[in-house]
Amino acid sequence: MDSSSNLILTALQQTRGAAHQLAMASGSTRRRVIMLLAQMLETSFDQVLEANTLDLEISREMAVSELVVEWLKLTPERLEATVGLLKQLTQSADPTKKLIKATYQLEPCQTYSQLRPLGTIALVYEAFPELALIAAGMCIATGNGLILRGSSTAANSNQATTNIIHHALAELDLPPDCINNISPDGESSIQELVTQDRYLDLIIPYGRPSLVRKVTEQATAPVLRTAIGNCYLYWSSTADLELVRQMIIDSHRGEPDAVNAIEKVLVHKNVKSSLLTSLFSSLQEQNFQLRGEAQLVEDFPEYLQPMKSAEWRQFYLKRVVAFKYIDTLPNAISWINRYSSGHANCLATESYEESRKFAQNIDGALIYVNTSPRFCRNPNCGEGVFLGMSNQKGYRQGLIGLETFTTVKQIVQG
Repeated sequence: MDSSSNLILTALQQTRGAAHQLAMASGSTRRRVIMLLAQMLETSFDQVLEANTLDLEISREMAVSELVVEWLKLTPERLEATVGLLKQLTQSADPTKKLIKATYQLEPCQTYSQLRPLGTIALVYEAFPELALIAAGMCIATGNGLILRGSSTAANSNQATTNIIHHALAELDLPPDCINNISPDGESSIQELVTQDRYLDLIIPYGRPSLVRKVTEQATAPVLRTAIGNCYLYWSSTADLELVRQMIIDSHRGEPDAVNAIEKVLVHKNVKSSLLTSLFSSLQEQNFQLRGEAQLVEDFPEYLQPMKSAEWRQFYLKRVVAFKYIDTLPNAISWINRYSSGHANCLATESYEESRKFAQNIDGALIYVNTSPRFCRNPNCGEGVFLGMSNQKGYRQGLIGLETFTTVKQIVQG
């Protein structure tokens, strides 16, 4: 076994042991840690931003892609939003105390189910330094250990945030090793981490689809895939232009990662040309790049650029929207099920019947009818805090919230 494998194995063993102590702590103690983490982060903005500036300088020298640099770049606003998310987590009840009615009963016993921590979770992420803090808060809230494996582009930022997490845990006498950061420097590889199924209970890859695919293919431990981009909108002939415009533009306002941005629009063939012209003009004014199938490009050459057929399956992850004519709702549903990423698809219509058919037949995690699909980690400042979105069937499809970090144990009381 080489030195890098030893480092990873040691970190996993330390985290797994420390996670048991964290899970045994009371929910109120874990909430106090999260509040302290939020307060420590508030007083450490300068330190974190200084580390982030160093990462940005190195990334530009390495010619890192503009998209990843945008994900990497921290601002006071992003850090303030992270503080708000951590404080919101302290308002949530301890999910591991939640009881669920069992699906069966044994006479003369009482049978029930209870949520419990998963154990040890690995977050393999690309840029997004604040994700370490959010994931740490969620794991502390649920009593799980966490292994952080960020990218080399964010090494200094990730170390700065990990130091804050460790100080908060130590301050309240909880083992700092329940949250461990594995540096991407040297010889340590993603594969060496994600094949440690003896110690890992769940792996969450977060970043471009290429990273998610790499982790999924190499892992031997369970993986919860996250999804970004290539969301579809079907514009029914009955829908209002202003609604369609608002849904598209607002979906791209998620910062820094527009997870649910509408990138493809299927337009019913009966939508008037004047409405399309108005939409295209408005989107161009908002600095969108517009593309379309051959027929639409022929009809609107001053607005649309031609696209390749392979693009219907591909994500853009920037302000690009492609358009296609479609003749019926069933054909729109079939096209979306075939080509979309399957985590957030939308409908604009004034027909209740269409909305029901769309909701029942679209194969996806979340369906949005007449509303923007914009992703937010704490929507409407409510109770829920979400790490991201998943289109994966079989394990917590949809929003990745606190209960995603738990499993169920069944108890039979005689």
